[in-house]
Amino acid sequence: MNNYETVFIMNPVLSEEQMRETVKKFTDNLKDKKAQILNEEYWGLKKLKYPIQKKNTGFYYFIEFEAEGSAISELEILFKRDERVMRWLTIRLDKYSIEYSERRRKRLNINKQEEKEQKEEIKS
Repeated sequence: MNNYETVFIMNPVLSEEQMRETVKKFTDNLKDKKAQILNEEYWGLKKLKYPIQKKNTGFYYFIEFEAEGSAISELEILFKRDERVMRWLTIRLDKYSIEYSERRRKRLNINKQEEKEQKEEIKS
């Protein structure tokens, strides 16, 4: 099992429901291939550096997972066939990238926990 990261850009004209369906399609495919999803992040609507399919913005989504190499080729085929996805990039992480990703996940979890505590303080 190797660790991978995938970032994909979805068409900006999608509704929130269509976006969720698209992400679920890819995560379900990974789970069917016995991949373990370690982290998912929705990065939001961002301006593109250059137009892709005559679009200047796109919804970015990030998935970090652990899987066999054969799962990647099937995932890439799904990306190619789905017209809601404009671009994608999947990379295999080396040991240094894995360490960095673990530290990053911990830092994100701490930040989320602090935000949650601040919201609770405001409510009371």
